[in-house]
Amino acid sequence: MAVSLVYETHAKTEDNEAGIATGWLPGRLSAFGRDAARALGGRHRAVDAVFTSDLGRAVETATLAFTDRPVPVYFDSRLRECDYGHLNGAPVAELDPRRARIDEPFPGGQSYRQVVGATAAFLQDLAARWDGRRVVVIAHSANRWALQHLLSGVPLEEMVDAPFAWRPGWEYTVPTGWTAR
Repeated sequence: MAVSLVYETHAKTEDNEAGIATGWLPGRLSAFGRDAARALGGRHRAVDAVFTSDLGRAVETATLAFTDRPVPVYFDSRLRECDYGHLNGAPVAELDPRRARIDEPFPGGQSYRQVVGATAAFLQDLAARWDGRRVVVIAHSANRWALQHLLSGVPLEEMVDAPFAWRPGWEYTVPTGWTAR
């Protein structure tokens, strides 16, 4: 067996609309984002659990998406966006030229490789405890890159500079007993 994982990014925020890189700041969903969060819940009726970043925008997304049914929602700090350190809350235009520094932490923050490590620890726990189940994970762009890297073998270098293309969920399989390599 395995864990069937559906990954969704948090819904659109006021910062997204304003061109701000929120990082570890909480962020708030925009009106459009609140509607999108409710639609996210409608896409995923048959799930055993929801795991979400503990940052405000992801929590708000999960709350709006799954408030109408008794599915357990777990908040996990290992699913946080990359900590941009001194650049949390900076304009995206200021952050973008620095994204390619995969192994070098942002000043006062962390590296994308550290996000991969946190996401890998989450996946190991998920594989051990949720085998045979279907789960939704709501997190951030850096976590999606981590999942692509860890579960599909895509090099991080190919993803961090690529433009973000939203879609309604990414499907992954976490094999029984999965461990980070």
